Parts: sequence; C-alpha cells; structure tokens
Amino acid sequence: MSLKTTDRLTFGTLFSLFNLRGLYTLSFSFIFGMSLWVTFIGGVITYKTLPRQQFGSLQQRLFPVYFKLNALISSGLLLVWVRNHDTVITQIAHPTNPDVSQAYALAVVAISQALNAVWIGPATSKLLAARFRLEKAEGKDANDADVSVDMKKLNAKFARLHGYSSLANLTAFLALVFHGLWIGNYGIST
Repeated sequence: MSLKTTDRLTFGTLFSLFNLRGLYTLSFSFIFGMSLWVTFIGGVITYKTLPRQQFGSLQQRLFPVYFKLNALISSGLLLVWVRNHDTVITQIAHPTNPDVSQAYALAVVAISQALNAVWIGPATSKLLAARFRLEKAEGKDANDADVSVDMKKLNAKFARLHGYSSLANLTAFLALVFHGLWIGNYGIST
C-alpha cells in the first residue's frame, strides 16, 4: 500500500511505513543530525562552558560512542545502498556514476569514523590522559608558556592527532552533506 495512492491514513498505511526505505531515511537523519550536533553545536558549547580538563574528560567518553555509531550506521547505509543499486558493483571504478559516487560518500563516512573509533581517537585519549598527569605532576597548565620539554612534546603530538581526528570528522560530515543533498533531490531508490 503506497501513501501516494491512499486518500486515508489507516493502520495499514501506518505499518507500511516500517520498511527498509523508512529505516534508511531515519538512520541517515540520525547520523547527519548527530554529526551536525557533535561537530558544530554541542562540542562548541561544551568547550566554551566547561573547564578544559572537564571538557577533555567529557569528550573522552562521548567521542568513542559517536565515532562507533557513525561508523556502524554509515556502514549499514552503504550496504543497503549497494544492495539497492546494482550499478555500484559493476561500475565501482567509475565515480562519476551517481550511484557509485553515493557509495563512495558513504564509504568515506564509514572509513573516516572507523579510523577515529579504532585508531585516532584512542591514541588522542591516551595523549590527553598523559597531558593531564603531567600537568598535575608539574603543577602547570599544558598551555602555559613555560611548560617542560616533555609537555611541549605531548602538546605537539596531541595537536597533530587532534587535527587528524578533526579532519576525518569534517570529511565524514561533508560526505554526509553530499549524500543528504543527493537523496533529498533524487531519492534513495533507483
């Protein structure tokens, strides 16, 4: 039963909403909204509101969940996309094929966030914890001008890894924007 052909909402039409297309749309909406919130709204608010160490502690708990959910859901979306678009497999080497380009976009999200979940995020958290320990031992803030050589090294490593993580996250977000604009204009199905 299609909602386009029905003139009345019934229990049957309500139940027909629970399908793969509806799940795809909700899943995409979820990770897009989550990515938008974490990247541009919630993260900025908490950074401006909390003391630096509390902010870091909060991010150490939130980001692993965020990255894993993003990687998992985008992988699921990729699988559904490939299943529903036969040309992806046969034309995989042709990124100008619209279905393939969307599969690439979803793969970029999955890979970027999986890297953040498995490698970049945990390495960044370890460096952050080491910085907190060294701050306590030295009695200085990591950002003080006269920190030790060890703190300067930790700061440099942390900045580099944080940059990689931010770049991967921003890349994933832009891929989600591309995919969202695509499905908004052309739909999910072929």
